[in-house]
Amino acid sequence: MMTTTEAPAPSYRLSAADRCDSCGAQAYIAAEVNGSELLFCAHHGRKYEEKLRSVATSWHDETSRLVDAD
Repeated sequence: MMTTTEAPAPSYRLSAADRCDSCGAQAYIAAEVNGSELLFCAHHGRKYEEKLRSVATSWHDETSRLVDAD
């Protein structure tokens, strides 16, 4: 008898309730800077990434969730 098991659904840290600090869209990127967490949509995360990465103590990116898996 062959059984199949489904891979568990990925769990994400950011949810639809997390909003971009720049424009209010859904956040997919979280950066910690000076002990504060900043949230960004994909657009603003990419816009500020170069400057933020040099000062951020952490960078969490869930933009891969935006890729359509057809």
